[in-house]
Amino acid sequence: MDVIDIFRPVAASTPPARVPVTTWTTVARGMMTGSWKHLFSRALAAQAPRLTFLAHGHHLWPDVSRAAHINAWDDASSLAGAKWRKVLGPAWEEAQRHVANELNLPEPSTVTFAGNAHELLVRIFSAMPAKPVRILASRQEFLSAMRQFRRWEETRVGSLTLVDSDQIAQVAAAGHFDLIYLSQVFYDSGQESNWRKLASLARPEGPWVVIDGYHGFMAIPTDLAEVSEHIFYIAGGYKYAMSGEGMGILHAPPGFALRPEITGWFAQADQGDSSPDQPVWFANDARRFLGSTFDPSGLYRFNAVQRMLKAQSLTTQVIAAHVRTLQSAFLDKIDMPTLQLVRSSENLPSARFLAYRRDGATEIGECLRAQGIEVDARGELLRIGFSIYHDLEDVERLITAFAGCSQACADLYPLSNTGRGNRS
Repeated sequence: MDVIDIFRPVAASTPPARVPVTTWTTVARGMMTGSWKHLFSRALAAQAPRLTFLAHGHHLWPDVSRAAHINAWDDASSLAGAKWRKVLGPAWEEAQRHVANELNLPEPSTVTFAGNAHELLVRIFSAMPAKPVRILASRQEFLSAMRQFRRWEETRVGSLTLVDSDQIAQVAAAGHFDLIYLSQVFYDSGQESNWRKLASLARPEGPWVVIDGYHGFMAIPTDLAEVSEHIFYIAGGYKYAMSGEGMGILHAPPGFALRPEITGWFAQADQGDSSPDQPVWFANDARRFLGSTFDPSGLYRFNAVQRMLKAQSLTTQVIAAHVRTLQSAFLDKIDMPTLQLVRSSENLPSARFLAYRRDGATEIGECLRAQGIEVDARGELLRIGFSIYHDLEDVERLITAFAGCSQACADLYPLSNTGRGNRS
């Protein structure tokens, strides 16, 4: 099989049967909520009797993703190597359309995929024409990017400047940087950054603006139409896209990073010259960021989940509204003397989790786990992630468990100030 073969179209799979649409319920203050547990029946049965609030970390997979995963296996068995015609043809193009629709991109061809989001960051960096690369980032970026930036600085291919998130636009405008990196929504607070202000600074010759959309993509409505020609946007399927691992997502603006140093044979596409005496060929669209052989099952799951959401009329806006209802129900009834909320559910658009910071977060997490409830507690940070497989009964169970755990922990970590459980 040569490179051309994998791009020859094959027939798309038959879509799954339609799942019954959920009805809505009106709750306090006119908010609307519903229950979509039936879409996650297998995952919830596997979790029972535990109750997990880790949708911001490992989002549970809906039932359709299992069928899609099996479909990927079936295609690998029946098509063998010819499966790549389908993966890089109809499956790839469908996924591009889903991402373009979600982000309101003018052209799906600016979207590409990889085994993980970090891999895409590395490929963008590799396209920088000169080293060391002058990097500007906020202090609130996630460990994966921060570790990589520090390592690039250690190996002298990069120099790193860190600033507070509310200062990054001002520093970026005044400084001389090659790569500006900022989260759309910060992993440790749920607050949305001022990322749109950076778009006007981007130039093909530098600086390049890379937005980490991992806690924004399909968590809050995101419209890139006005900035799509200026910014890179990196996301993934592991969290709010409900598709699991192996689904890194990139929107690459036209004219930026045209020749990544890190590349692979899939980037050769169907018309490039691979002769060793010719320059390495790259496509003008996002295929220039392709690598080599990868596990395509994430594409299958992602497409199946997207079809399910469309059939259920579950847009990101609808899901975010449901989550806000659950968050408000929790905040209205809970009083946690040992924890300070670092974001407010009234600040819209809101992230899909509540973040608390205080001594005792780990102890509260362990106390909840002993009661069969999973939250994310690391050091002084405790996060509670909500999704469409939660309902108000789940929130009531969470509130009851928290009340006992929080009071027990208050004896170990008493607050020295006022404002118990405040939303500052």
